[in-house]
Amino acid sequence: MAAEKETVTVKQIGSPIRRKPDQRQTLVGLGLNKMHKVRTLEDTPSVRGMINKVAHLVEVVDDA
Repeated sequence: MAAEKETVTVKQIGSPIRRKPDQRQTLVGLGLNKMHKVRTLEDTPSVRGMINKVAHLVEVVDDA
């Protein structure tokens, strides 16, 4: 059987209004475009880099 992939859950807590265009595009790339939206994504280095880029606009939600 396939091993369960690691995931990370992120929630948008900040507005993209008055942010740089690349930060807005990063939020869209994460699947976040509205306040308080939650997405569960595969935990990869590229996703972690995107989260770090907009860390002031998102929070990582603990599922445990």
